[in-house]
Amino acid sequence: MLLYVDLADRRPVYQQLRDQVVEAIARGDIGEGTRLPTTRQLAADLAVNFHTVSRAYDLLRQEGFIQVSRKSGAAVYVSGKAAPPEWRASLRTQLAEAYAKDMPRDDILDVCKEILAGFGQREPHRGSSLA
Repeated sequence: MLLYVDLADRRPVYQQLRDQVVEAIARGDIGEGTRLPTTRQLAADLAVNFHTVSRAYDLLRQEGFIQVSRKSGAAVYVSGKAAPPEWRASLRTQLAEAYAKDMPRDDILDVCKEILAGFGQREPHRGSSLA
C-alpha cells in the first residue's frame, strides 16, 4: 500500500493520511502488526512536514487503529472499540449532501454497497510492513 498526498483534495494532509490507513485496514491490505513508516521517513517520502504525519499517527492512535512505541514505532492495532458517535453524524452529512444535490436514493445506496463490497475482501497481511 502506498500513501500519497492529493494537493487538490479539500481535506488537510494529515486527514488524508489517516483516512488512507483506515481504508487500507478495512480493505484488508494491512492488518494487525503491520509496521508503519516512521513519521520522519513518511514525511520525507511525501515531502510534507514531520508534524503533519505525526498528527495523522496521533489521530490513528487515539481512535484505536495503531499503537505507537518509542522502541518499535507505529504498528496497526485495531482495538475493537466501537465506532465513535460522530461517525454516524459524519455519514448522515455525507448522505445529505448527495441527496440535496438531487442524487436519487437508489444511486446513493448503490454507491454505499459498492464501497462496502471493497472492504474485507482479502485476508489481512499480518506482520508485514507498510514502508
